[in-house]
Amino acid sequence: MKIIVLVKQTPDTEAKIIANTAGTELDHSGTKFIINPYDEYAIEEALKLKAAAGGESEVVLMTFAEPAVKERILKGLAMGADRAVIINNQGLENCDSLVCAKVLSKAIKEENCDLIFAGKQGIDADNMHTPVMLAELLDWPHVNVVTKMELTGKSVKVDREIEGGQVESYSVQLPAVFGAHKSLNNPRYASLPGIMKAKKKPIDLKTPADIGLNSEDLLADNQTVIEIYTYPEPKPKGKIFSDGSVEEKIEKVVNLLREEAKII
Repeated sequence: MKIIVLVKQTPDTEAKIIANTAGTELDHSGTKFIINPYDEYAIEEALKLKAAAGGESEVVLMTFAEPAVKERILKGLAMGADRAVIINNQGLENCDSLVCAKVLSKAIKEENCDLIFAGKQGIDADNMHTPVMLAELLDWPHVNVVTKMELTGKSVKVDREIEGGQVESYSVQLPAVFGAHKSLNNPRYASLPGIMKAKKKPIDLKTPADIGLNSEDLLADNQTVIEIYTYPEPKPKGKIFSDGSVEEKIEKVVNLLREEAKII
């Protein structure tokens, strides 16, 4: 069994995102990048399925990113993935999710894999687009926000979380695409031997041309342009009620909730 895990580098969850003065671009010069946290759950589940399948099973990490993403990829290799494929996005950094899905789908077709994992969403743009679009381009079934999996031959039983804490259950025939939720598993820590081995594992750096795609055509396919980045409005200062009795303070709070916030 060959499993591909799509990974993405995102700013650290504690990073401060800074836009330039005009708001047209983000300044990442001082930003620390990490593997998208949801992708770690995808890697862990792929490794568990590989162990259960045995034989000649393989876990391949794949990303459409700048070559510097190798430093983040090493973490996934240290966890236990076998190799990685990086498709250089130089000149295509601002392309939308559909272009990313087109590039990844072309690369995946060359790999002839059985199953694709991804995180349920990236924590940067928060779009949840690429794996769904990828599945459509491949004409494969797709289930996102997966919280439980059970593989039997070429069939997978999965649960996914929906609104209100409810759960949907599916039976899916492989090949298929799955988006991992954080309740799916607990990602393992990379051991020291794993970190040392990761440095020797193959990382294949490709360009879109290497997989039969033209960068100019991909730019022409781009449907979405970000015009400006703006910061959210600052939150107003909280109000402190120090005068009056408890009953009077409660009455003031209730009046504000009813007349100003309009939530009761």
